[in-house]
Amino acid sequence: MGTDLVIRGRQIGSKELIQIRSVIARQWTQGRVAISRELCRLWNWRQENGHLKGQVCRILLRKLESKDLITLPPSKRGLANPPNRRYYVPPPEPPEVDTSPLETAIEDLPPVRLAMVRRTLHEGLWNYLVYRYHYEGFRIIVGSHLKYIAWAGDRPVACLSWSSSVFRIAARDRFIGWDPQARNRNIRHVVNNNRFLLLPWVRCKNLASHLLGLSARIIGRDWHAFYGYPAFLLETFVDQARFRGTCYKAANWTLVGEMAGYAKKDNRFYEHGRKKDVLLFPLVRDFRKRLQYLGEGGVR
Repeated sequence: MGTDLVIRGRQIGSKELIQIRSVIARQWTQGRVAISRELCRLWNWRQENGHLKGQVCRILLRKLESKDLITLPPSKRGLANPPNRRYYVPPPEPPEVDTSPLETAIEDLPPVRLAMVRRTLHEGLWNYLVYRYHYEGFRIIVGSHLKYIAWAGDRPVACLSWSSSVFRIAARDRFIGWDPQARNRNIRHVVNNNRFLLLPWVRCKNLASHLLGLSARIIGRDWHAFYGYPAFLLETFVDQARFRGTCYKAANWTLVGEMAGYAKKDNRFYEHGRKKDVLLFPLVRDFRKRLQYLGEGGVR
């Protein structure tokens, strides 16, 4: 191979391809998961919490296969992402939720708290509420993510989730001022607010911006505790045809531009025409310095 490839931050040259093909040959009958785990162990390719980057490695392997550089064994279930792991299936009996109207001033609400529910007993409630009441629904969140339910006393009033950032957004990248090398290295420190749902029976002025403020105070701590590395910048994308982003602006998020109206599917870009505003919120004052950093060990 004349020129090395960089896939998912991993440099792949002739030496790495020989190693990958050798592991595939040894682990062929064990399947793709075993191949990815063995490669991660050989490369010591781990998340900062110590877990192997197995899913990322399998994405790398599929990209190499799409370039005809390797051949992978068939998926044991016939699909790269089995349906029972990929999509949310609502329960036959929905969880019981008090849907009576809640219309009051924010100061008259019971104490409002945000609870992180990823891998807790309340994650199923979050999944159902977002599936049932969010305009985009819920099937799955790919990659790193955390889910939150906002409670007013013992009643859920809102659901939020935060996930891995979108890799390339021109307006955001200009605002940060990083080059492609810094983005490749530090994109994990940008976290995306990909779901924000106020439950439809809740009418409370300023509650949305209040919840965004609460989120900004705890997401950095929770993200670091859960994934082992810090978040420096929050981002979100607001559909211009549906919303004006008022609650984000009231919570001091900065509008930095708009998305181009394209999406990626099957390694190809297509125009969907849905313009979205790009809003950002720094969690640390020197976020640009940290996100532009290229030294060893990363910036804390």
